[in-house]
Amino acid sequence: MTDGISQSDLEEANAVLAAESARFAAFGWMRGTSGNLSVVLARDPLRLAVTASGHDKGELTPSDVVLVDEQGAAVNGGRPSAEAELHARVAALTGAGAVVHVHTVASVAMGRREPGGIVFRDLEMLKGVGQPAHDVEVTLPVIANSQDMKVLGDRLEAARDPRMPAVVVAGHGLYVWGETPRQARHHTEVVEWLLELELAQR
Repeated sequence: MTDGISQSDLEEANAVLAAESARFAAFGWMRGTSGNLSVVLARDPLRLAVTASGHDKGELTPSDVVLVDEQGAAVNGGRPSAEAELHARVAALTGAGAVVHVHTVASVAMGRREPGGIVFRDLEMLKGVGQPAHDVEVTLPVIANSQDMKVLGDRLEAARDPRMPAVVVAGHGLYVWGETPRQARHHTEVVEWLLELELAQR
């Protein structure tokens, strides 16, 4: 037992993250050792299971996951992703139960083309992020990159649109979240589809 989190809860979260990582890697969204995923295991205090740093996400095993605190620091050993702190910030800020970070071509390309934000309208796929398909404009925020997770978190907090569970980090990739790992996965797939459509149309 760690901070009230049972070994079985941790093992279940680890298995989920390993499976989700393999799925995104198969899409080509986590090439090399890029990208990271997390799932919230406790709220008070905040604890997340986060994919470990430096691992091929297509070959991740349940043991390649680290328990971290609200600052993204490892609780019981291991080396979490360098971006674990941002995962914790997103979870605290949005109430999300899972966070996905992938490096997709469409997110980087569209972030460069639309640094002020990417606007979507009149698309049926917007229903996949809980928005009407017609007559409403929804903006996917784009924020400048930083190696300082506190700075990046401040930028995300300032720019985020509560209607869009995602943000593009310019020159870097896509952060997406949801209430559960499955919802976060669905949101990621929908947002990436929207980005790929915009890129194809230009």
